[in-house]
Amino acid sequence: MQWQWLQPGSSCTVRAYAKINLTLDVLGRRGDGYHALATVMQTIDLYDTLSLTLREDGLMHLVCTQPELSTETNLALRAATLLREHTGERRGVLIELQKRIPSAAGLGGGSSDAAAVLLALTRLWQLRLTATELVELAASLGSDVPFFLYGGLALCEGRGELVTPLPPRWPAELRWLVLLKPAISVATAGVFRALTARDYSDGSHTQAVCTALHAQRMPELVHLHNGLERGVMERYAEVAAGRAALLEAGAPFVRLSGSGPTLFTALADLEEAHRLWLLLQEQGYEVYLTQVVYPSAESLTLASVAAH
Repeated sequence: MQWQWLQPGSSCTVRAYAKINLTLDVLGRRGDGYHALATVMQTIDLYDTLSLTLREDGLMHLVCTQPELSTETNLALRAATLLREHTGERRGVLIELQKRIPSAAGLGGGSSDAAAVLLALTRLWQLRLTATELVELAASLGSDVPFFLYGGLALCEGRGELVTPLPPRWPAELRWLVLLKPAISVATAGVFRALTARDYSDGSHTQAVCTALHAQRMPELVHLHNGLERGVMERYAEVAAGRAALLEAGAPFVRLSGSGPTLFTALADLEEAHRLWLLLQEQGYEVYLTQVVYPSAESLTLASVAAH
């Protein structure tokens, strides 16, 4: 995530990028009630912007461009509170959140915001935290939060919190992404509760995609698998309609990101991707044209803030 000092030592602004799931294998239900996953995730160039300003009065406050998200339950503010409790830090922070990533959309917006706050405050408060500490704090906030400490392309396992970064070898055939967000929200917990044994897989889809990426090959479309997709399509007519609209418009394939409802397709040609985006926009859909994004040398990441 990109980082910029506004006033050295007191304020900063940071981008929190969304993600898509190239694969999502649900391996089965674990003893703790969670589901074991194997998923390949990639950050994309759709982002929220967070400005953080230190407060010497100790107050913790968040203001969002979507007023309904300006609450104490916002994951970004919860991340700040958790970090302060863990370290004993006394200073406060004002978090100003400009929201662009759709909420409850399967794009990880809230998780990315939380990771951005953990990283930014570690730098602003000049904390000496290890990578292990930061990952553990992130995992306690949500299964996707650890991934966003890294960004880029990664294999995520366990509940999703065990992250193995992958080489930045996104296939050229998938360069331009078109995202379609149906006009509904989907509760992730409900999607997982509705899973049945027929939705489980052995992780071979994710393994096959990782193998192809390491070899710099385009993965076979059959392996761009999401074990949550069947149930979401059956339960939410709006998602099924969005998928049909994408295919009718000429999308080469359509997959669900995370637990949805956002759907995505990918194309090698920008002109064709723009045509698809424009056609769906004219039909009244909320659509985004974007591409993948990787951390740069100036990015705020786990490696750049963790104590060694």
